[in-house]
Amino acid sequence: MEKKEKTSYFSIPETVSHVTETLKKANFKAFLVGGCVRDLILQRKPKDWDVTTNAKPEEIIALFPKTFYENNFGTVGVVDENVSDETLKVIEITPFRVEGQYSDFRRPDTVSFSDKLEDDLARRDFTINALALDVLEKQGEFYKGQIIDLYKGQEDLQAKTLKTVGKPEDRFSEDALRMLRAVRFASELDFTIDPDTERAISVNAHLLKKISKERIRDEFTKLILSPNPMKGLMLCRKLSLIRYIVPELEESYGVEQNQAHSYDVWEHLLHSVQCSADKNFPLDIRLAALFHDISKPKARRWGEEQKQWTFYGHEVVGSRETKRILTDLRFPVKLIEKVVKLVRWHMFFSDTEQISLSAVRRMVVNVGKENIWDLMNVRICDRIGTGRPKEDPYRLRKYHAMIDEAMRDPISVGMLKIDGKGIMDVTHETPGPKIGFVLHALLQLVLDDPTKNTETFLVKQAIELIKLPVEELKKLGEEGKDKREQVEDEEVKKLRSRHRVR
Repeated sequence: MEKKEKTSYFSIPETVSHVTETLKKANFKAFLVGGCVRDLILQRKPKDWDVTTNAKPEEIIALFPKTFYENNFGTVGVVDENVSDETLKVIEITPFRVEGQYSDFRRPDTVSFSDKLEDDLARRDFTINALALDVLEKQGEFYKGQIIDLYKGQEDLQAKTLKTVGKPEDRFSEDALRMLRAVRFASELDFTIDPDTERAISVNAHLLKKISKERIRDEFTKLILSPNPMKGLMLCRKLSLIRYIVPELEESYGVEQNQAHSYDVWEHLLHSVQCSADKNFPLDIRLAALFHDISKPKARRWGEEQKQWTFYGHEVVGSRETKRILTDLRFPVKLIEKVVKLVRWHMFFSDTEQISLSAVRRMVVNVGKENIWDLMNVRICDRIGTGRPKEDPYRLRKYHAMIDEAMRDPISVGMLKIDGKGIMDVTHETPGPKIGFVLHALLQLVLDDPTKNTETFLVKQAIELIKLPVEELKKLGEEGKDKREQVEDEEVKKLRSRHRVR
């Protein structure tokens, strides 16, 4: 029997309401269901929209102009390519269904369609996802709707508690990935996991071995992209899940570091990845923050001379380890390549007094111009992860200034709209020192007045300059070099001043 709550008002896109209205006009039942209902109640924007109905797949397909149906579970995708919001381009409609046994701990052996909403809600994973919404008429900008809640999901939402529908052992033996989903939801929503559910996860954690790497990767990615990955990873370790996701992370637990760190390696990695989440960095930076010291346990040695632990070469070993881990989890090749680079070079910015500008230029080449600032962001996460609260010290500003200086185009004759060959073509001069003198003399003119950097003006000046005696031309060329160095110095001073460094 459906347990209907009092009606409330919800902000629902017309693309979604059109789907439920179309089904109802054809005399079918139709409800929004699952995560989108949960998010509407929590006043979060749903990431996707799911509809459940007593219509069968062929009946659904007949009602909509563009659909696709490529699965064995009855789910039909209704396509609307005219909407700009990606979450609305495909609305999934699934018939009420009953599932058979899960002999492989991943998917039901059989699926049969039902005429009762209760059957469909009973197969859901968590109470907060076993909610349905009957969308009624539109009133102003909102839709009137009635929640169907058979498992006290709304109470759990209010209590910020995650519970399974029915016995947790049954739900996790059906699909072992639900254990990792529980941790992910706890991280995304900042919920606690019900004690009985926690115990069941700990006992059944080994079932994750039955799950494909791709599915684990997808849930792990969502956890890392959640607002609180630190909480999720701590839960993964507490509930014995981490060993079936990234066992190398568990090896870092309790590994003491030197005096520069307030935390052991495990805690340092968690604080680093949490910093990346707090700053809303993308996945590649978050993964690099999590894995940058992954091989410290393997590289750790006691330094008698330093009287503290050393970790020489951990970034090199760590980059190889990171590549193996991410490859095993089936991450995309381009993402792996970038994260590996960030892990490999994260130790570069360690001492501004010892880093030369030429070394910074080489680093830019090593990681690529497109990645250099992401490397700096990893560095920020690394620093915050040590327990130091300040993220903008002089050293960090100095790094930024040096990168800016290394990446800016130097002032040179290469800026001119004419080159040595062009001068020889218009003056018929043979190769020799005079061509260089002319170029530097032209550069001085352009530095004094950038509007003169046109091919027409420079050609005319080159023809006149080439007629001068060599000594006079040489003097003009040297004055041009002096001018270039003066302007270059002024530009560097401005750059350093902007970063408040010397």
